[in-house]
Amino acid sequence: MSSMFGKPRTSGERTQSPLPECNVAILGCRGAGKSALTVKFLTRRFISEYDPNLEDTYSSEELVDQQPVLLKVMDTADQDGPGNCERYLCWASAFLVVYSIDDRKSFEGCQRYLEVLALHSRGCQRRCPVLLLGNKLDMEQYRQVPSAEGMSLASRFGCLFHEVSACQDFARVQHVFHEAVREVRRQAEWNLPVRPLFISEERPCPPVATPVALPTQHSLATCTFNTLSTVNYKEIPSVAQAKLVTVKSSRAQSKRKAPTLTLLKGFKIF
Repeated sequence: MSSMFGKPRTSGERTQSPLPECNVAILGCRGAGKSALTVKFLTRRFISEYDPNLEDTYSSEELVDQQPVLLKVMDTADQDGPGNCERYLCWASAFLVVYSIDDRKSFEGCQRYLEVLALHSRGCQRRCPVLLLGNKLDMEQYRQVPSAEGMSLASRFGCLFHEVSACQDFARVQHVFHEAVREVRRQAEWNLPVRPLFISEERPCPPVATPVALPTQHSLATCTFNTLSTVNYKEIPSVAQAKLVTVKSSRAQSKRKAPTLTLLKGFKIF
């Protein structure tokens, strides 16, 4: 069963321009709370029962730093570790690697995911932002993984680190997803190619030479000649004199009245 949140579009409503997209894949061992985080972000609700074998992609129109974005979230369903990774490695713009702070086994499984992502990044020479998440912060009394260990693992692989609770804190969960969008934007700005533009410059025309008479020697006939003149010309400067021009495009603000969410299938909402 699917449902749409927000105001439905009418047939007479003008279609909006396409939004920039950001694809986020949520990785982690079974039981880490990946689906709970996804549902919390999309619906602000917490679910206690779900199908651990269910994998799907959901979308939400978000406003991150006053800039609209279509955020697509893939809730993966790996059983005991990375498997068939191609389905999300080439699709995602950013990755959230999740473990449960009360389950050391899930934390150890995160290292395998981080190794796969690091190997993929070196192979394709394209670095995607990675965020390491310690979930179930509400289970602090049963903690098996100290925060220092999570920070150390994140530092070793050069990724961000957060601890969240899909059960209690929506604001922190939303912040993590929005932070993934920010990291994707920063990475896109760093990778923008800067190409030199050769600017033609107007040069003043040289004066037209006056006729020059050769002196007469040994009774030779006198002759005259005119030097060639150019009325107007443009010269492309050499590479060393080329000017670097960086062009920045502005993004128009979206005028959407309400976000549109796709409710997850196969989940029980409480």
